Amino acid sequence: MDGFRIPLGTWVEDAVAWLRDNLDALFDVITVVVRFLVNGLTDGLLAIPIPLAILLFALIGWAVRSWQMALGTALTFTLIVAMDLWEASMQTLSLVLIATLVAVAIAIPLGIWSARNDTVRAILKPVLDFMQTMPGFVYLIPAITFFSIGVVPGVVATVIFALPPGVRLTELGIRGVDAETVEAGNAFGAKPGQILRGIQLPLAMPTIMAGVNQVIMLALSMAVLAGIVGADGLGKLVVQSVSTARLAIGVEAGLAVVIIAVYLDRVTAALGTPADHPSSLIGIAARRRAAARTAQPAAAQTRGNQTQAKENDASSMRQPVKTG
Repeated sequence: MDGFRIPLGTWVEDAVAWLRDNLDALFDVITVVVRFLVNGLTDGLLAIPIPLAILLFALIGWAVRSWQMALGTALTFTLIVAMDLWEASMQTLSLVLIATLVAVAIAIPLGIWSARNDTVRAILKPVLDFMQTMPGFVYLIPAITFFSIGVVPGVVATVIFALPPGVRLTELGIRGVDAETVEAGNAFGAKPGQILRGIQLPLAMPTIMAGVNQVIMLALSMAVLAGIVGADGLGKLVVQSVSTARLAIGVEAGLAVVIIAVYLDRVTAALGTPADHPSSLIGIAARRRAAARTAQPAAAQTRGNQTQAKENDASSMRQPVKTG
């Protein structure tokens, strides 16, 4: 077997070169759009005064989870400011949010399609296995070839790396919906689209949100690697700390990544199961609406009883008095 070798890497390199030469205009459009989105979101976040931004993040935590979440968010985000990492943190958050939105926009339709079509599922499964197990560094190489250095290859590589769990958990959630519930919808004459929107997606939402949560976690881990290709943010600081052996910068930037990861994890997890967090603003509002709906029939019944009693009293007063 000496001298036997399949030049697979060379074939892939040739294919990448062909794509670069023939689809250069498409890659330029993607570069402009992605850079505009990430830079625009970053500028928007940085334009908000820091105390107001921290308050908004804390209110989001309280709205979906609890006041303890709001307090923890305020303290930890204040720590980021105290470490002078607010700008880098907002750059990383923007990259993660844009990459997550793109990944989710692709993953959920693919997951639904895979859940409803066994052939699509059979095709997607090995592709997702390949995407999920390939080392993240490998995605950066063709991304640099297509999009040069900067934030764009970081976003593209992050989307590819973070996509699989969104597809898998969306498919799992749709397939996990009780078949009898779907059959009941069919029995009432609902169309497939109506069953999907009215039955399957609401019941599968906790599992789908778990997939979104995993997409965000993988996007954060890949966003740090994106610092290698020049993407601004905490990942760039981590890379600089490794290259210069400066432990202090690496620890602080790593801690900021952990704070953002925990915040996004708790928020997205709470969105999937809002009823499990009664102390959240959403939970409090839901309980009040439920109490109001319960109180309305009781109040109506009470008013009906009072009206009936008045009518009975008036009727008894109108009746003639019999004399002996």
